[in-house]
Amino acid sequence: MISFLKKYKEAVVSAFTLALALITDHLLEFEGQAYVFLSLYFISYLSVGGPVWAKAFRSIRKGTIFSEFLLMGIATVGAFALGEYAEGVAVMLFYMIGEYAQHGAVHKARNSIKKLIDQQPDVVSVERDGRVETVHPSEVEVGEIIRVRPGEKVPLDGILVSNQASFNTAALTGESKPMTRRSEEEVWAGSITQDRPAHVRVKSRFQDSRLSNILKLVQEAAQRKAPTQRFMTKFAKVYTPAVVWLAVGLTFVPYLFVDPYIFEDWFYRALIFLVVSCPCGLVISIPLGYFGGIGAASQNGILFKGSDYLDQLRKMKTLFMDKTGTLTEGVFEVQEVIRHNGLGSEALIRYAASMEQHSTHPVGKAIMNFRNGESLLDIDELQEISGQGLKGKVGDKEILVGNQKLLKEHNVTIEEGDYNAPYTYVHVAVEGEHAGTILISDRIKEDASQAIKNLRSQGVEELIMLSGDNQEVVTHVAQQIGLNKAYGNLMPDEKYQMVEKALRKNQVVGFVGDGINDAPVITLSDVGLAMGGIGSDATIETADVVIQTDQPSKIATAVDIARFTHRVVWQNIAFALSIKVLVMMMAAYGLATMWEAIFADVGVALIAIGNAIRIQNKYSGTTLKDFLFASEGTEDKESNSEPQTCCESC
Repeated sequence: MISFLKKYKEAVVSAFTLALALITDHLLEFEGQAYVFLSLYFISYLSVGGPVWAKAFRSIRKGTIFSEFLLMGIATVGAFALGEYAEGVAVMLFYMIGEYAQHGAVHKARNSIKKLIDQQPDVVSVERDGRVETVHPSEVEVGEIIRVRPGEKVPLDGILVSNQASFNTAALTGESKPMTRRSEEEVWAGSITQDRPAHVRVKSRFQDSRLSNILKLVQEAAQRKAPTQRFMTKFAKVYTPAVVWLAVGLTFVPYLFVDPYIFEDWFYRALIFLVVSCPCGLVISIPLGYFGGIGAASQNGILFKGSDYLDQLRKMKTLFMDKTGTLTEGVFEVQEVIRHNGLGSEALIRYAASMEQHSTHPVGKAIMNFRNGESLLDIDELQEISGQGLKGKVGDKEILVGNQKLLKEHNVTIEEGDYNAPYTYVHVAVEGEHAGTILISDRIKEDASQAIKNLRSQGVEELIMLSGDNQEVVTHVAQQIGLNKAYGNLMPDEKYQMVEKALRKNQVVGFVGDGINDAPVITLSDVGLAMGGIGSDATIETADVVIQTDQPSKIATAVDIARFTHRVVWQNIAFALSIKVLVMMMAAYGLATMWEAIFADVGVALIAIGNAIRIQNKYSGTTLKDFLFASEGTEDKESNSEPQTCCESC
């Protein structure tokens, strides 16, 4: 209770003294002692009006004369001049209450980002010279070993040195399901060690960690305005001075046409007009809506790099999708080894594994896992041929490992075989002869089929798979998940050309992928999406939306959040404008009092804020009470005690 009184002291003092003034004025009827209730009204007004007038003068000094602070100031001082003391104080008091609600709403909307920031540990235990030192994460070098105890947060990205450990990655992915990691597998900063201590070899500096990059993305997203926001900002700059001059006209123009003309009557109407016209609720609810959408998405493991991409995603009609790592798990396993020209299976795998030993591609990893500890050969002149495979030398022998295009490019005759089954085929050629073929398969992600259904139901008309894998595998996967169009055997430039062609239809085109070869297409598309869990840094960097969980169903969730956010924003615009215009017309005709004006300003603002809160409530379970009292007991030490105003929060 004490913290509540401290936090809202201006409003509490104003409300208390206003009540005393009303009692003194209307009930006790102090005849000849008007100074008693007038002083109480003045104290009540000063408590809430003082900060507003201070902001009005600051705005004027900065060159913004017509601000909502000046509108409120003129209207309330005018009410005092007409003897409407209670109404003048009430306008300012309810305006302050509206500011408190806005401040709480903005604070709560930013909390999802603050939770991410809180995931960054301040200290880390690092092994140095046989000792364990406690230092700040920024002091740890790449390659050093850090220790993380159960319940602690992993401070830096790295590779697990321990045999096995489980981690809670909810801060990064939005999923509370534990993730098990084995030795030599990647561990992300921000993950929480669960069942046992973990030893992690650091692979990137503090400022380059995945968690740091996520924070940068979300914080930058909050600064990027959607077209609707940009329009409303420009609109407010024209709207506010326009209504001030209209109020002046409403006061004096009737003198030329109305008989009898009563100045006090028309001046009172103009004051009501000014209170109603304050754009505060309209201006705050729009960025709050977009901010709520970005925050709700981040809590679901989806990172938007700007609110403008929310608008783009909701309009998306065509989505191109990569296969491996996007619709399939990217966990490949060798199913069969077919030998040609007398080379044994072990020798064939040894050649292929030696070529793939430095590869990060899932196919290469599958071959490495299948070699069963066989020693690797030294490879010279290793060359990666984009979209085809690898070329190198073992001694004097030229080795090719890749697809049919690679062998055909080097004039190698491909031995006959059944290459129509739904597998990925890796051909191995030694000294210009087709030595054998390795058959590898991938698993389709559990939610891939549901993702396709959900996207179709949300208005994405064209869903097309583009893959460098062979057409048989691509067709098989497409049939399993319900896609009508799927193209295989594509080079990166061919993917680029297909997306470029689709862009000419003047419809919003998206592309989702995870590999470094997808980065150019993601950049080209209207809205690029990256699978952030296993995606390459280049892909994540160029994408507009990052799916941290690697679940294709989250793409549909992202579209749903974008559509719902847009709907809420325009509901607020339509509602606020219609109520304000209605009450402004009533004020002009003398049909409205200051109390209707208070509802049209503060009431509309609160309703608009409550509507915007629905975005967070729908996707993260936040309630109206949480928003209004979001900052209770959680204020930063250096924060200003004054409530945040709509212009400042914008």
